[in-house]
Amino acid sequence: MQKLITSIFLIINVKTLVITSLAIAATLICRFMDFTADFPLTLVISAVVFPIVFSINAAYTRRETALAKYGSLKAHGHAIYLAVLYPSEKTNKEIQHQAKELLGGLVEKIRELFISEAENLREKERHVYQQFSLLSFFIKEDLRELATSQGDISLCDSHLTEMMEAFETMKHIYQYRTPQTLRTFSRIFITTLPVLYAPYFAFLAYDYSTGLALMMPMLFTVTLVSLDNIQLHLENPFDQIGEDDIHIDPVAFSNRLSA
Repeated sequence: MQKLITSIFLIINVKTLVITSLAIAATLICRFMDFTADFPLTLVISAVVFPIVFSINAAYTRRETALAKYGSLKAHGHAIYLAVLYPSEKTNKEIQHQAKELLGGLVEKIRELFISEAENLREKERHVYQQFSLLSFFIKEDLRELATSQGDISLCDSHLTEMMEAFETMKHIYQYRTPQTLRTFSRIFITTLPVLYAPYFAFLAYDYSTGLALMMPMLFTVTLVSLDNIQLHLENPFDQIGEDDIHIDPVAFSNRLSA
């Protein structure tokens, strides 16, 4: 029940209540002044619903791409760790622990970048690439001491390159958003249409009681604003606000390496 309540308040917030109140007040005024009109609903579909649905689909696609790249980053990191476990006389717990610390530290730095504010991007990115540099040095120097073949070293370098590519894709998803002009366009109409359509709601009210008549602007506004809130929560899949966000867990990653 608590999770359901939390989900509801994520999509129904103060903005929903404010715009709904304005729509209801405008409808009551229009009904009292007998100011009615039979507006078409085509404008709502073309100016609001279509842009929001497009934005939600784009944001969801970005989230799925980020999720796939996060899985790729972890898989290639695990592959590097398995190379440390390669049967060799020089394989020891110390170097295994070092590999685990480097990989876990990398995931931790990536997590810190994605949950921080955008203005801290360059500083956090530098920390991530410092960790990549340490991991690269470990592959080229420490793994070589394990008497692994040059082919194994090259394979680990390839895994590291794939991890960097996955990180860059995730970073760009974090850094860039769906088209801002389209979002602004839809939000303008989400804010104004429930009020502008008050004469239409007042027109429908003649066939219903006052209480039922006010349900139309209320449902109209809640639906549009909730869709906009859903798109907003999907926009940044790393901000840890929405329920569909990607949770980067360096501790769980390190524990899986040990397993």
